[in-house]
Amino acid sequence: MEWDRYAKYLPLKKKASKLYNYSLIERAMMSYLEEFRSSLTARDYNKILVLWQEYCENDQLDACELSDILQLIKKSDFATSFGTYVEAILPLVMAVSDEAQQLDLLRHLYDLQTSNSQALYDLAREVLLRHFGKDPKFNEKLRIVGLRAKDTFQGVISNFLLLNHIEKGAFVLHASDWGVGEIVDCSFLREQIVVEFENVQGARKAISFKNGFRSLVPLPKDHFLVMRFADPDQLEAKAMKDSVGLIIHLLRDLGPKTANEIKDILYEYVIDPDRYSKWWQTTRSKLKKDGHIQLPKTAKDRFFLREEKISAEDRLHTALKGKIGFYEVFGTVYSLIRDFPELLRKKSKSVAEIREKILSLLDVEGIGDIGRLQVYFFLQHFLEEPSFSDQIQEIVQNVEDVQRALSQIDVVVMRKLFMQAIRQRRSDWEDLFCQMLLTAEPSQLRDYLLKELSIPQAEAKLLKLLEYLLEHPASYPEPFLWYFQKLVSREARFMSSQHDRERFFESFFLLLSTLEHRSGYRDIVKKMHAILTGDRFRIVRELLKDSDKIFAQEFLLLASKCHTIAKHNQKILRSLVDVVHGTPEAPKSSREDSSIIWTTSEGYERVKQRISHLGTVEIVDNAKEIEAARALGDLRENSEFKFALERRSRLQNELKLLSEQFSQARIITPTDITLDEVGIGNRVRLEDEHGKVLEFSILGPWDADPDKQILSLHSKLAQTLVGKRVGDSFSFRDEQVTVKKIDSCIG
Repeated sequence: MEWDRYAKYLPLKKKASKLYNYSLIERAMMSYLEEFRSSLTARDYNKILVLWQEYCENDQLDACELSDILQLIKKSDFATSFGTYVEAILPLVMAVSDEAQQLDLLRHLYDLQTSNSQALYDLAREVLLRHFGKDPKFNEKLRIVGLRAKDTFQGVISNFLLLNHIEKGAFVLHASDWGVGEIVDCSFLREQIVVEFENVQGARKAISFKNGFRSLVPLPKDHFLVMRFADPDQLEAKAMKDSVGLIIHLLRDLGPKTANEIKDILYEYVIDPDRYSKWWQTTRSKLKKDGHIQLPKTAKDRFFLREEKISAEDRLHTALKGKIGFYEVFGTVYSLIRDFPELLRKKSKSVAEIREKILSLLDVEGIGDIGRLQVYFFLQHFLEEPSFSDQIQEIVQNVEDVQRALSQIDVVVMRKLFMQAIRQRRSDWEDLFCQMLLTAEPSQLRDYLLKELSIPQAEAKLLKLLEYLLEHPASYPEPFLWYFQKLVSREARFMSSQHDRERFFESFFLLLSTLEHRSGYRDIVKKMHAILTGDRFRIVRELLKDSDKIFAQEFLLLASKCHTIAKHNQKILRSLVDVVHGTPEAPKSSREDSSIIWTTSEGYERVKQRISHLGTVEIVDNAKEIEAARALGDLRENSEFKFALERRSRLQNELKLLSEQFSQARIITPTDITLDEVGIGNRVRLEDEHGKVLEFSILGPWDADPDKQILSLHSKLAQTLVGKRVGDSFSFRDEQVTVKKIDSCIG
């Protein structure tokens, strides 16, 4: 057949050129696929037609890109209108040498086409005859897909491929939420198949060929979704042995996916929920090193397979392109050699490029001594060039503020090299290490500092530092927790006696109760809670077995002040103490502490703003009023002056009261609320003798609102309700009422 005859389908060219004045310069800045996607999102159909005209006039065709474009259009509401223009691309499609790719493109084109022209009819018959003409059921299949009649044959190739796929034991995908299905029976006589679907439990679905054409997609037996349905154990084994291969398999069959979409596909089906986070963290680090997969730049972007594997050298060129700043270049180079150590092989062409790029950083304006030091460390440590010792010596000797210097070094390896240089070249290294121990991150750097300070001549300074951490845990929470964990895991050599361990536990609870009321420490509070409760309170059990009763009482009291430790965990702590020392006197619960001003976060912010407004606006304005009234003279008969003084007294009293209350305020969290009995943060449903229902919420005085049935905890009715359980009755307004339900009114 003369494929160039399809040039007659290009009258679109003149029509489209009048619709949109399109810039070729703009066109070059993004891929056709992205432009089609952007235009479809904007519903700019005129631009889509112009893009299509330009695409059809190209000299070469990217088959994968065209396939993606056609599938994108098929899913849009422009598909029907676009169907009259698809024939314009046929000359390029018929020039594709790979027959499988060509057939796939034609499948998408015939799914979209709406002209049902004679030329398309002839082409469909010829293509199907060429690929499937030897099939004994070829003519019968042509009849079933509607190619014997010439009136409409949209989707004819997809339908024929589905028919060709149908046999017992084959797999299909349902267009709705039925998922993957296995064909358990088929009949060309009845033109019907019977399918068992993964998401339709306990029933086999009989589907006619006609309905199947609209709702079923054929899947090969090695397709990812088929394996997930038919043999998930094999996929799970692959996930454990070759996680990168699993992701490549997934992306190859299902197309580009975001991290969340990958999770939806694998979570529970292939990877157990309790193992997924750790598995994905490990897998993602491996994906960074694989040349077949392009990683997303943001969480909203997708992982996708590259057409060709990218080499480490290519990654280096791409990553350094456009990078000019010191930290940009240095961080990029270090990340690459960390992930691809082959870049530094002696025979690698990239070594010279890396050396030149790193040396060029010495000429960057404003690099500073610490920047130069990192360049010298890199050249000496990674490129094994020993000729920079004098420069390192000079900079290290002149560093005055080691903590500030440490904060300027982003790469952990460089921080450790800096510490090692201090150790080798400074006589005051012990004092400097003690300073760095308070700010060094991550923990492995603290471990290094601790190891170096553990020698006899530095022991006194180390003990003094640990004593400071013990007495001031809130000043340096992270270093305190780091040493606390060493202590409870029996790894610590210093201050490891029972007495010191008890002191550290007391400081632990004081730190927890302090950080609960500070913004920005939520992660540390969660970490502390996990340390305390981990392995069924293992560290508490080990501590209590060697403690006395006095410490146990203090232990429970301090724990009760921490509202992060929920009521059920407080009970566990009491039972652990009870096992060792018998039942101690119960400490006063923080829920029952009358000195606490309970409030919601909204109430807290409202009062905070009121205090600020009083101190910075109203009292200042009042001072001006007093001065203005004083200027009127005769203060004995000056009513303005008296009123201004009275207002000052009121404002000062309000500011003092709110400030005192604010220091005692505690924001109510879900852990402060129990549903066993009525207390702060509860919504209580009551029912009187006549069946009338009343509901009250109990909050602090700052949030009370009688019009909204919100009671202050200190009100008479709230105090009557506190401690009541579901089923309890009491007298209210001369009637007997019963507690029917206790809920939370927070969050």
